[in-house]
Amino acid sequence: MTIRWQSVCVDAQDASTLARFWADVLGWRITFEDADEIVLEPPAGSPEEGVVPDLLFLAVPAGSKTGKNRLHIDLRPEDQEAEVRRIEALGARRVDIGQGPDVTWVVLGDPEGNEFCVLRALRPDERTT
Repeated sequence: MTIRWQSVCVDAQDASTLARFWADVLGWRITFEDADEIVLEPPAGSPEEGVVPDLLFLAVPAGSKTGKNRLHIDLRPEDQEAEVRRIEALGARRVDIGQGPDVTWVVLGDPEGNEFCVLRALRPDERTT
């Protein structure tokens, strides 16, 4: 096959602020920026560089988000509780999308309300590397 997943596109009312939030969350770098779009990529030289799809933030006309996202990002940290605290300090907030009390993930919303999940850490028997 000669096709590659290049990027995940995120519509944003304030693309600059949202891109910087996600750059801080992920520890990624801004590799392109103009008035209408900002590209985030993994750190140069990291194992993810050139493998993981970029995040492309696109400026869209103002309008509030309604309803649950149909596509979202799942993050897998080594320490879920510590990462949730860190990400909340960056501006995320907890979101109830009906997930219930017994789930092993935490649903957060970014500064524009886009939901994403912080999963539990993998157990040693679940790790592939």
